[in-house]
Amino acid sequence: MRNVRLIARLDIKGPNLIKSVQLEGLRVIGNPEEFAHEYYNQGADELLFIDTVASLYGRNNLTSLIKDTVRDVFVPLTVGGGIRTIQDVEDILRSGADKVAINTAAVSRPELISEVARKYGSQCMVLSVQARRNPQGIWEAFTDNGRERTGMSVQEVVQRGVDLGAGEILLTSIDREGTRKGFDIELIRAVTDMVSVPVIASGGMGTPDHFVEVVTQARPDAVAMADILHYKRATIGDVREIGLQSQIPLRSYHG
Repeated sequence: MRNVRLIARLDIKGPNLIKSVQLEGLRVIGNPEEFAHEYYNQGADELLFIDTVASLYGRNNLTSLIKDTVRDVFVPLTVGGGIRTIQDVEDILRSGADKVAINTAAVSRPELISEVARKYGSQCMVLSVQARRNPQGIWEAFTDNGRERTGMSVQEVVQRGVDLGAGEILLTSIDREGTRKGFDIELIRAVTDMVSVPVIASGGMGTPDHFVEVVTQARPDAVAMADILHYKRATIGDVREIGLQSQIPLRSYHG
């Protein structure tokens, strides 16, 4: 197993860091730059910024936040939301991001995946997949921050994305997001079993024990956490400590 990365996820609407439950009912948390610095100081291996309303307005509005953050945050930064063209990707990377996470355009114009991978490398191209289980027990992929159905299974979207050049999968369970009930182990394992590229598990982490559970049972390469950090129910250090106690291979703390 590769060293598991601890990723702080920050969902952003306008100037605010927000948190939702199942991608609905947004609650304002605070200033995203302040929280980003806090999680960096706690020892996050990476930061993930998602502009939650960018798809509605057709553009990502995080460039100034990225520029301010990377002045004194020295871990990889992934940015997603509203990325539809190679120019959008270039703007975000020039602002200081290391990777882009693409969801809606990866379904509506999947050739963008190949364009990004060819120009910037597969490691830069993160396929963001939002999953919800339907009554038939199939995980369906959604877009537009969980607002739009695709009619495609998660496995279809993931396989196509990897075939086109995606170098990493950000897998978010809509059913578990913000619920604090733990990760959808079955969903994550279904994806990690089918691809060789790194998978980031996101959605549902309520306690540090959930981190151990998902890593040991579903084998993601990284875990994204938000609610547990925003509401100060645990720190990155707490998660790192319980991971080490459970003999999970982790990256060295950058501090």
